[in-house]
Amino acid sequence: MADRETADSRARRGESPENDHLPGLGLSRAQRTQVKEFNDPSHEVRRLFSETFGTFLLVLAAAGADIIDSVTGGAVGRVAAVTAPGLTVTAIILFMGTNSGAHLNPVVTLAFALRRDFPWRRVPGYILAQLAGATTAAVALRLTFGLQDRLGGTHPAHGFTPAQALIIEVLLTLGLVSTILGAASGAQSIGPLSALAAGAYIVLAGLWAGPVSGSSMNPARSAGPAFASGDYESLWIYILGPAVGMLLAVGAAYILRGPGGGPTAAKAAQGTSNPAAER
Repeated sequence: MADRETADSRARRGESPENDHLPGLGLSRAQRTQVKEFNDPSHEVRRLFSETFGTFLLVLAAAGADIIDSVTGGAVGRVAAVTAPGLTVTAIILFMGTNSGAHLNPVVTLAFALRRDFPWRRVPGYILAQLAGATTAAVALRLTFGLQDRLGGTHPAHGFTPAQALIIEVLLTLGLVSTILGAASGAQSIGPLSALAAGAYIVLAGLWAGPVSGSSMNPARSAGPAFASGDYESLWIYILGPAVGMLLAVGAAYILRGPGGGPTAAKAAQGTSNPAAER
């Protein structure tokens, strides 16, 4: 009887049993509204479109910069080419993060799910949306420029082995996911500045490691051009490397902060499409 009364009282407060794995207890009314909003099926299309559109813009900037640099004989330059995706990620998080969390990257989605800040049932949809956005961007680039520069795909640079590129991708993704999880945690919550943290890390990673592996850190970013060009030679590096790096980052987050990042991390992972939840 007591359990039933507890469930009934939680239902009246707008809390759902399916959120038991999320840090939902003890939330403020605004935070409970955000959780309820996230689990409203009527907003599923909005969330998935946000991930699709955001990843489309990311790959358009990342692969597009490489292609245009090749077409113009170096007019873009390496610094600008690695800065473009970082600034794009910052902008996307700021203008669409409240819809879906702006993961834009399958390993980020998986990391939040492993940290219990994001429901597993939403993981497949997010990853498919990210792959769709990345592939659409690559197709658009192919229609515009042909197969120039292998559609801006990521491959080990000349003079470096696949093993070296793999290790670099593991290390880069470890840093990226650690930055994202740390910026989203309750202890280190920095609000909108988390977008700058993620974008800045992507730029810095590209500056020092881009000449080795292309500094992908994102299976969707690498898969889009591969799907559109049919060039799968190195794709395994950019799936395995980020996956291993993500697992290491989740393990490090557990050591540093314990299981889950708290209500703040759940909100960052899930976003909110309800403006009232921000007031």
